[in-house]
Amino acid sequence: MNEKKYRHIGKSPLRVEAREKVTGRATYTFDMELPGMLYAKCLHSPYARAEIVSIDSSAAKALPGVKAVLTGEDIPYLLGLYMIDKRVLARGAVRYQGEAVVAVAAVDEETAERALSLIKIEYKQLPSVQTIDEALEAKILVHEDINELEYIKGVFFPQPDSNIASWNKTIKGDIKKGFAEADLIVESELTLPPVAHVPMETHVAIAQADPFSNQIKIWTSTQSPFGVRQLLGKAFGISEGEIQVTAPYVGGGFGGKAGIHLEPLVVVLSRACKGRPVKLTATREEEFNQLPCRAGMRGHIKTGVTKDGKITAVEIIYDWDSGAYADYGVNVGRAATYSGAGAYELPNIELHSRTVYTNKVFSTAYRGFGHLETHWIVERQMDLVAQKLGMDPYEFRMKNILRDGAHTISGEHFTASSGRPDKCLEAVANEIGWTGFQPEADRKAQFKTGKVRGKGIACLQKAPAMPSNTSTAAIMQMDADGNVRVMVGGVDMGQGSNTVMGQIAAEVLDMPLEKVKVVWENDTDRNPYDWSTVASKYTFMGGNAVKRCAQNMVKQMKEIAAQVLRCPVEELEHGDEAIYHIQHTNKRISYKELAMGYVYENGNGIGGALVSHGVYMAEGLTYLNPENGQGLPALDWTFGAHGVELEVDLETGDIEIIKIASAFDIGQAINRKLVEGQIIGGVVQGIGSAVLETFKFSPDGRMLNPSFTDNKIPTAKDLPGKIVPIIVEYPQTDGPFGARGIGEHPMVSVPSVIANALYDALGINFYHLPMSPEAVALAVAKEKLI
Repeated sequence: MNEKKYRHIGKSPLRVEAREKVTGRATYTFDMELPGMLYAKCLHSPYARAEIVSIDSSAAKALPGVKAVLTGEDIPYLLGLYMIDKRVLARGAVRYQGEAVVAVAAVDEETAERALSLIKIEYKQLPSVQTIDEALEAKILVHEDINELEYIKGVFFPQPDSNIASWNKTIKGDIKKGFAEADLIVESELTLPPVAHVPMETHVAIAQADPFSNQIKIWTSTQSPFGVRQLLGKAFGISEGEIQVTAPYVGGGFGGKAGIHLEPLVVVLSRACKGRPVKLTATREEEFNQLPCRAGMRGHIKTGVTKDGKITAVEIIYDWDSGAYADYGVNVGRAATYSGAGAYELPNIELHSRTVYTNKVFSTAYRGFGHLETHWIVERQMDLVAQKLGMDPYEFRMKNILRDGAHTISGEHFTASSGRPDKCLEAVANEIGWTGFQPEADRKAQFKTGKVRGKGIACLQKAPAMPSNTSTAAIMQMDADGNVRVMVGGVDMGQGSNTVMGQIAAEVLDMPLEKVKVVWENDTDRNPYDWSTVASKYTFMGGNAVKRCAQNMVKQMKEIAAQVLRCPVEELEHGDEAIYHIQHTNKRISYKELAMGYVYENGNGIGGALVSHGVYMAEGLTYLNPENGQGLPALDWTFGAHGVELEVDLETGDIEIIKIASAFDIGQAINRKLVEGQIIGGVVQGIGSAVLETFKFSPDGRMLNPSFTDNKIPTAKDLPGKIVPIIVEYPQTDGPFGARGIGEHPMVSVPSVIANALYDALGINFYHLPMSPEAVALAVAKEKLI
């Protein structure tokens, strides 16, 4: 455990932007208005798959106040993160119900809405691909040009003449031999539906395109300003330097704002309007129906074990319903190949992960990046196997959990500094008083009361999924008064990263936190580069960059102070806002005296304004071997576990979570209160996936619940009786002060642990999400428990 004492690390200062947000002074893209600004609206396809026969927009164009009406025929650009497969507006055909077909820019939103009502579109409705099985049959191709699509070769593997956008795999050991050595083989199939991200601030973008050059200015609610700049530059065929992307305060993202979505459309509308700024604000219905979601998924898992509970072989097939476009979906599928078998040492495994196209709203990154989905399969299977063995699921997990000296499924060597999943599992089991499955007699005795209790446990793991050349940078400047300003490329969308970066800088500089200011607004023309604020990587990568930046500033101050104090640099230390001699501590110079260069009594000056930089690269990462998935894809691993006690109403199917304990080995908590907040928020979000959230589609692909009326998320009334965050700290050697990420992890395995506790309570196994009150009540009735 990490027991080192720090001045700022491990403490809980308030988030630096808290006052601005709670008083309403924080400005989001949603709030912004620019001189001469126009407002955009989109007309969406009513069909999942159809040919666009004709579009008559003449009446809309003639409406006073309308400045531009664009269709896909007006916009030649192709977009994509990993596969270039999407147009700004549908062109020739639509691929999902809700896809944008026509865009209007007008003097106000009311006029734009009126213009949309005047547009006449003739469609020829076509049969569509709605299920994973239909996609795999490939009788209909969602992308008939799949063989010609541009994509990142060697990383993603689209299959010719199919609906498989990428087929990635991992093979370790000899799976046939492993199953031959098993005393028991258990096969299961589980599914979960697509769900929405539901950030408080919907997607919003404003663009102003200079009509006389390629210069473009964009203000957008994004997690990835540098990613937006890069992808726009590629799509438009212009230099990234001609594109300025600004991210003001961002009202939540959860991965849904990590790619590029509304920005290209407002750019082309601005161009069509002779450079006037154009703003497009997605409605909540468009968030559900047009903008990307979390993929639905089906997992088939087969596990071989010996009588004493050692896993000998695992075979997994993940099929991801990624909707009409690849976006981040193919990378979610890729991540499953090295992280999708859980926190266990598996000597023999074969894992296939197929990302398939269907005619539904497309998927993207979502908090957990596929790990909630894969751990729904894996952690349910661990309990299912334990049931068949007649073994305590806790003991079964502990027999197979990753420990020092083990190897992950991609071949990475696991060491003590990689983390301690066993300690996380132990912590939650102790917290909920786990003693194994309750005896059948005890369970049945509760049935007479109409309510029954149960307990469950589940493990989890996640590593950042990102390119091997990912880097991030920080810039720091000291003002004349000795205060420090820090500029980073990461986006604080509510997770508190700017507060954490300030703590790291203040710790290295050994100065009061209130004298360190992390500049908030993120601007690609001014801020240093960061790939994207995703993957729970920013505390690790941004923290290392800020740490190096602060160390660089200390080095500069020592070099100047060595000249003034006439001693070697090696004999100088820093602290309490001063550089001083290690032996003669009264010989010191304050930071303030060095901030703008030191001035001698005779007026001579040395040094100059203190400006430093720091860069951190994701060092040592490799591509995965296309044939067997072996390689080093992970920068760091964060392990965790949940333990839950719940009560089920046998008549209504309602689940009341009495207590949930969630433990994570994050190496070192930089800000303990923020970590606890992440855990509580992630757990509640995971509960939503477990018991409430789902997209519902008609057989022909029409979304049936694109609003909060029929698509619920948890509210304060759904909070568990008690959430117990447990912080485990076994430091990561190369992490900033030993830290690892925690952003996405808390919602991973929450559905699994609830399902495991439901089995303990009811003796019923659930294989499909969500486990809604209706689903639970129907299962109780089917088993005739009452």
